[in-house]
Formats: sequence, structure tokens, C-alpha cells
Amino acid sequence: MSSEHLYFKKVEECYKFLKKIFPFSPEIVITLGTGLSSVAEAVEIEVLIPYVEIPHFPISTVETHKGQLVLGYLEGKKVVVLQGRFHFYEGYSCKELTFPLRALTLFQPKIYIVSNSAGGLNLTFKPGDLMLIKDHINLIPDNPLRGPNREEWGPRFPDMSQAYSVRLINLFKEIAFKFKEEVKEGIYVAVPGPSLETPAETRFLRLIGADAVGMSTVPEVIVAVHAGMEVLGISVISNINDPDHFKPIIFSEVVEQSKKVEKKLTNLLKAFLARL
Repeated sequence: MSSEHLYFKKVEECYKFLKKIFPFSPEIVITLGTGLSSVAEAVEIEVLIPYVEIPHFPISTVETHKGQLVLGYLEGKKVVVLQGRFHFYEGYSCKELTFPLRALTLFQPKIYIVSNSAGGLNLTFKPGDLMLIKDHINLIPDNPLRGPNREEWGPRFPDMSQAYSVRLINLFKEIAFKFKEEVKEGIYVAVPGPSLETPAETRFLRLIGADAVGMSTVPEVIVAVHAGMEVLGISVISNINDPDHFKPIIFSEVVEQSKKVEKKLTNLLKAFLARL
């Protein structure tokens, strides 16, 4: 059996395993990034299972990612939360790191919500800002759709002209306005990592139009769009990368900044889900 067909088989085996333990099919999939895993604590939990117990799931090697799947209700909506994600820099291919989402797409959920911590490139941003992703640039040298396509999972050449749902962005902005919380909008660029950007690289990323930079999200969004899901992407701006006044980027400070925003993001997400 070729590696591609083995991949299809593993996805289907994982789906069948989850189908047996899920009391319902989720409508919404949520992926939580660095320092944001406590959003899952607001869920009325029906199933909680560590990634290590799920067939063929990759294992997170990043200590800030809890590595467990939570199924339940959040504001009356049927949700499944990926509490911790995988990255290209951990050694996984984009096909491998998106494996959990791909298995969950077989339940045919309608909406994908993804969060991350990102470095601000737009100098009007400040640490702690929330940025709604309106578009992305993929600089990770891989694509999760590379290889044979399974037509029933999605088209060979998915349209990415509106990868991020304008409907969901406008609804989130409306919720934020009611909470008197400012949210930004911008373009997210995904880089391979794990080394952080040099001043010259930061200038380049700003030059090509990026407002924030991170090492995740884009591969998952490609899979979600391929599966026909509406996507809402949110970046927590953890620091500002100013190439002319460059300061060392300390990862522990990135996590700390994300933690500070956690309550605000949880409240906004709950209100957003209640309105869906």
C-alpha cells in the first residue's frame, strides 16, 4: 500500500474510533494555540481524551500545548476542541500536522475556529491585541493537500479567494463592539520556524504585506477550506517586531502575553457562539 493510501486508511480508522465514542457529531471545530488552551475549560464536556489514546494522532512536543481533544457543548453549540496543535517545526509534514482536523472533517462540521499567538508586524498593533485574520500568506514549504486527492473529501484545486469567512469576521466584530473591545484585522504569514525572525526577515515579511507572523494555522485552514468549512481565524498579538528597533523575542513572554488575553478571548468566543 502506498504512503498516500495508508494515510487515507489511517484517517478513516481514526474517524471510526471517534465516531464510536462521540455521542453526537460536532458542528464546530476549534483549535487553540499557544497559551490559549483554557478556552476548553468553558465547554460542558461530554468526552475528553488525550491525543495519545487516539489512533494515529500525532503527539505534540510543545509543552504549552496540552494535547487533548474535548467534545461537548459551548453556548448550546456542539463543539470539538483541539486543545493543542502540531507544527511543521516539530518535524511533521503538513499532512501529518493536519491529521486531527482531517479526521474531524469526516463528521462534516460547518465551522472552523482557529486561534494562535503571533508576532505583530504592523506597527499600529500592540501586545495583547486580537487580530481577525482576513487573508494569509503561506511560506511553509509544504501543503497538506499535496499528493492524491480524495474527491469526496474536497476538490483537487480548492478556491482560496475567500478562505476566511466575511460573515464570521463581521459577526465577531459586532460582538467585540458590544463588549467595547477593539479588534484588528490583518494578513497572517506562516513561516516554518522554529527559529524566530531576524530584523531582515521581519522587513521582508512587512514588505510582502503581512500584519502578523506565526508558525501555524495556515495548513489547518487549507484543510478546512478543502472540506467546505467556514473559517474564523484569530491571532493574539504577543509582541511587536519592529525591524528598526528590534528587541529579543522571548518565548516565555509570548506565552505570558497570550495568557493575559485568554479571559477576553474566551468571553468573546462564547458570545460569538451564542449568536451563531
